[in-house]
This record gives sequence, C-alpha cells and structure tokens, in this order.
Amino acid sequence: MRRLLILLLTATWRQILQWLAWRSFLLTMAINQAIVPLLGLTIWSVALPGSPAISTYYIALLVCQLLTVSYEQHTFSNGIYAGALSHDLLKPQPVVLGPLGANIALRLWHFVVGLPLILLLELFTHAHFVLLDILLAIPALLLAATLRFLFTYLLSLSAFWTEQAHGVVGFGETLLFLLGGSAIPIPLFPVSLRSLGEALPFRAMLGFPAEIVSDHLASQSLLLGYGWQLIWILVFLLAVILAWQAGVRRYTAIGG
Repeated sequence: MRRLLILLLTATWRQILQWLAWRSFLLTMAINQAIVPLLGLTIWSVALPGSPAISTYYIALLVCQLLTVSYEQHTFSNGIYAGALSHDLLKPQPVVLGPLGANIALRLWHFVVGLPLILLLELFTHAHFVLLDILLAIPALLLAATLRFLFTYLLSLSAFWTEQAHGVVGFGETLLFLLGGSAIPIPLFPVSLRSLGEALPFRAMLGFPAEIVSDHLASQSLLLGYGWQLIWILVFLLAVILAWQAGVRRYTAIGG
C-alpha cells in the first residue's frame, strides 16, 4: 500500500509540473468548468432574489465542480486509441495510477486557477458560509470526487468497445448537469421527484456537498446523503473492475 501511495504521489507531482507549461490552457479549462455554476448563480439569483442560500449554493457548487471534474476520456481513452495502453500494461504498477495522478493534478490546478473567482463571488454576493457546515461538507466533497472519478473512468472504459468514448462521457456529463444539481438544485425539485433526485448518483458526485454548505442539512438527511455516496462508490467500483477485466481481455485478444 505504501508503495502504491508513493507511486500515486509521484505521478501526481509529475503531472503538476507538466501542466506548468500549459498555464494558459489551464485557465481556459477552469473558465469552461466555471461557466455552468456561474449561469446557475445568475439565473436562480433572478428567480429567487435576495436569497443568500442560492449564492452560497452556487459558489460551493463551483468549488465542487473544480475539485471533482474528470477528464479520463482524454487521459485514458485516448491512450487506448493510440495504443499507449500496451506500454502501460507492461509497467509494474496498476494502470489506473496514471489517470488518477493526472486527475488529482488537474483538479488541484483547477482550484488554484479558479480561487480568485471564488473569492470575488463571495465578496460581491449575499453568500454566507458557516465553518461547521464547511467542515461537514469536506468528507462529502472527497467522496464526491472519488465517485465522479469512478463514474467518468467507467464511461471512458467504453473505448475498449467503441471509438465514441468521448460521446459516451459527454452523455454522462449531460446527465450530471441535469440531475446533479447544476441546472436545478435538488432541493428545488418538485416534491414528487426530489427523493429520486437524492437517490441517483449524480447528486452524490456534485450537488450534495454544496447542499451541506448552503442548506444546513439535518442530521438524518446528512447521514442519508453520505450513505448514498458510499453505496454508489461501491457500485461503480465493482462496475469499473468488471469492465476493466473484460476490456483488457478484448484489447489483448485483438492484438493490443
């Protein structure tokens, strides 16, 4: 375990240094990820004027977006298409460490680049943050980051069977936008659909930590949200393992 942790930290640090040469591109990527939360903040601030919960929610959602965004369709799927996976399979380490290191590095860079915008939004809006809620949201954010990585990685594994992995991941991102709390905060869903929205994995990988910060969730709702996150992490972890095993068998069978 210690060896794997060292390898992961090494891969992450290498990616952090490599992205230093792409600072302008990083800025573009961070701005692109900030657009949806900013639009949501603008629209819902007009729909519910003077509501500090909306400002708090969408600023927290921006933080969640920057710290959970995943690009495995680029960092992993493209390697399958280019044949680079053959070299990765020969290395004495799990293949997932490479994409995971790139994932962590990019998330850290996104947050660093987006931090000035976050501070400006907090300064010029009615947002109100409570330290206890932020502390309660940190475990949820870590679980959301894990879950979103597994979700995107699972969709990226479709590259073993199709040349449209980017489209598959794009469809998943659309579902995340619609059902994860970006387009409409889950607490604003119609009552008949709210329970479904809370149970689906999309809220668990994006909107739930922002709800903790903005809505001061009751203990029961908080524990239920954590529970859904853990359940979906186990589900997607199992799905990733099975899809990886099947994909590698197919990859090697056709001469990869």
